[in-house]
Amino acid sequence: MNDVFALDSFTVSRQSVEEADLAALHALSVSVGWPHRAEDWQFLRSYGDGFVAVDASGRVQASAMWFPFGDDFATVGMVITSPRLQANGGGAWLMQHVLEQTRGRALGLHATRAAHRLYRSQGFADEATIYQNQGVLAAPPAARAVTDGTVRPLLRSDLPDLLALDRRTTGTDRAALLALLFGQAEAEAYVLHREDGLAAYALARPFGRGTVIGPVIAKDDDDAISVVMPHLQSRVGTFVRLDTGQTDGPFAQLLVLSGLTVFDTVTRMSLGRAWPLSSQPPHRIYAIAAQTIG
Repeated sequence: MNDVFALDSFTVSRQSVEEADLAALHALSVSVGWPHRAEDWQFLRSYGDGFVAVDASGRVQASAMWFPFGDDFATVGMVITSPRLQANGGGAWLMQHVLEQTRGRALGLHATRAAHRLYRSQGFADEATIYQNQGVLAAPPAARAVTDGTVRPLLRSDLPDLLALDRRTTGTDRAALLALLFGQAEAEAYVLHREDGLAAYALARPFGRGTVIGPVIAKDDDDAISVVMPHLQSRVGTFVRLDTGQTDGPFAQLLVLSGLTVFDTVTRMSLGRAWPLSSQPPHRIYAIAAQTIG
């Protein structure tokens, strides 16, 4: 596959995302209005792989990454294309390199409206809508006290149960990803623990303009609220984001009443087979970790 993409007198070459200058990656996401900091790029590079398109002056004009989950599934993300390349097929060119590198794996992604047509042209199918709730956090309404369990910060001893719960719910082994997420500076997690084990968890970490809450896994709205509430209560007046598929019920109402309104939506899409989300009750994903990694 061609490693050079020519557009009139303008030419870009393909490089590994690992080789790219971090400041140039950050400049690319800023140029399209994405909130990712240089630190967010570095985190994604520590877990994923992919490519960038670089012009003769060293500017990064496009990017496309993928993130492995086991041997047969991966997510695709950070597909960013400068307007000049996007209008002339540069995004599709870079995506073809990602598809070649991930051959043999089923793929999932979250498509912005701008990129949805590109992914459809590559054979991806729509699955669901994810809602990007965000805003400056208002004081959340009082929640029902937890009487049938204990909400507390995550302990190291909780990790085996948390990883098992996450694997059952997501249908993938995210142990490596969760280890990186929990290991980030200022990352904070709460769990709901009952006599029969760990019942729910919610992670919050620095991202973009403030804090992102996710992943959140619980069996129902009450349990999800119980592990998200401590994060909300400690961040009043700061910028918070939570990406969810929930649009009604107590959990969705809590977000709106706390000032986290819907800012945008993305479409969950798949190629090869559907996202390997567990269809077995009772647990479900109340918030994704990030649009890039699911």
